[in-house]
Amino acid sequence: MLQFIDFTPLRRGVLVALVLLLAGCTIAKPRTDDPWEKFNRKLYRFNDKVDRAVIRPTAVAYRKVTSPNARRVLSNFFHNVRMPITIANDALQGEIKDALKGTGRFVINSTVGFLGFFDPASKMHLPPRETDFAATLAKWGVAEGPYLVLPLIGSTTVRDVWRMPVDGRLFDPMGYYARTHDYELGRQHWPSMMFLVTIRASAIDAENLVEGAFDPYVFYRDAYRQRRLYTIYDGNPPFEAIQQLQGVDEEDIDALLEEQDAWDKKQEDGKQH
Repeated sequence: MLQFIDFTPLRRGVLVALVLLLAGCTIAKPRTDDPWEKFNRKLYRFNDKVDRAVIRPTAVAYRKVTSPNARRVLSNFFHNVRMPITIANDALQGEIKDALKGTGRFVINSTVGFLGFFDPASKMHLPPRETDFAATLAKWGVAEGPYLVLPLIGSTTVRDVWRMPVDGRLFDPMGYYARTHDYELGRQHWPSMMFLVTIRASAIDAENLVEGAFDPYVFYRDAYRQRRLYTIYDGNPPFEAIQQLQGVDEEDIDALLEEQDAWDKKQEDGKQH
């Protein structure tokens, strides 16, 4: 996998320069509003229809033809291939110790772990961790901007959307492979597509949580915001950030209870008819 990394001297110089910008930056407070909700809900419904028609059936078929162990091994491979994304962004965030640990994990799993299909690095006290360019922007002090739903991509924010072109172009080995190869039927994109299938297949076990939500759109939005908060703070966000994201005012709690009661009533009425 090492041959996929294509850091030119210029890019390395840019990384070093950007690390210097970390000084004095603070992470902006998380937003809880949704100014583009009307637009987002339309895109959410579109994505949900596409998922039910194409993406979920593909993931279900994948689960039927593979064993849990096979899925675990393939997931290990893809997470290892994408490890340069975390390594590069750890460096950009000034987390040099984590970048070195990530490099060690990548080398060990790419060699001893047979291209990453196995994970001996975890047994050597080099556990997996993930970060990306959006988290880097957050640590540089860039505000997240409004919540945004994109077609076929799903939840993101104005800040988080930048991780796709930057990580995909500069740090993702699969993105580099797709750009530098041209096969019939677009086979250079198949590894990336297979990675997305594994991600969707792993989410099937959590679908019961969505079924019990009074508003799936709100569930996905809030879950995304919470997951990103933990990513930005390396799994340990400050209490103030969690408090602001979740809302602890009596008005917030009352509003949530009213929405849940309205949803439950709607579901009961539907069953009666």
